[in-house]
Amino acid sequence: MQKIRLTKHFSFEAAHALHNYDGKCSRLHGHSYQLFVTVIGEPETDPDSPKLGMVMDFGLLKKIVNEEIVDKYDHSVVLNENADFKSFDGNNQMFSNLIVVPFQPTCENMLIHFASKIQPRLPEGVELWNLKLYETADSYAEWCREDN
Repeated sequence: MQKIRLTKHFSFEAAHALHNYDGKCSRLHGHSYQLFVTVIGEPETDPDSPKLGMVMDFGLLKKIVNEEIVDKYDHSVVLNENADFKSFDGNNQMFSNLIVVPFQPTCENMLIHFASKIQPRLPEGVELWNLKLYETADSYAEWCREDN
């Protein structure tokens, strides 16, 4: 059987700062992230299945990525746990969606984290193939299954 790849596009807004970085990204700033999620699998071959010809339902992929990534990260502030953010008051509405991560919140590290959240939720026989995360309109990082 031949394998088919499916890709779904997501977008979310988030701010971050890179702890102890030696450039502009050390300051809190935001991005309009564009995330492309590609999965691979064999289409259903059971002629009695209502999913005949599908690798997976696009709606299920949307549900997984929204629950694991978009709903959590949209309009959030993402900071490394080592950053000095103690003055942010979690009771203040402005900082109510602060996400503290155990890594530098670069585009690359966020992709590794996203892959670890998405893959376990995929149906049996469907694998995460590729993630692309655009931080700006012309800059992105890419995670590929074949490299990992």
